[in-house]
Amino acid sequence: MRLLLTWLINAAALFALPFLMSSVEVTNMGTALVAALVLGLVNTLIRPVLVLLTLPVTLLSMGLFILVINALLFWAVANLVGGFQVAGFWSAFIAAILYSIISWALSTLLLKKDGNS
Repeated sequence: MRLLLTWLINAAALFALPFLMSSVEVTNMGTALVAALVLGLVNTLIRPVLVLLTLPVTLLSMGLFILVINALLFWAVANLVGGFQVAGFWSAFIAAILYSIISWALSTLLLKKDGNS
């Protein structure tokens, strides 16, 4: 149940991005659900490999290169999912940061931690 709620929160955060940035377009909530699912899968499967492969650059940049990886993955998902568009790399860079902040804020508000963890 928690996984489903997290997916819905991420989709809502993605659906809210066009209201904050004109360079991001999400046509409807169904597109946001699909894009959130693909983004979650990409972040789970591909992101760790990219972080490991770019570890020297990440260490030299004191971790800031991870923001570039996030932007590239966000931009790639926008190119894969129809109805979800991002204007360019810098738009994806800012949108990925905003998406993370919105998702974190909604998760903090809506998901309660249980005492067992």
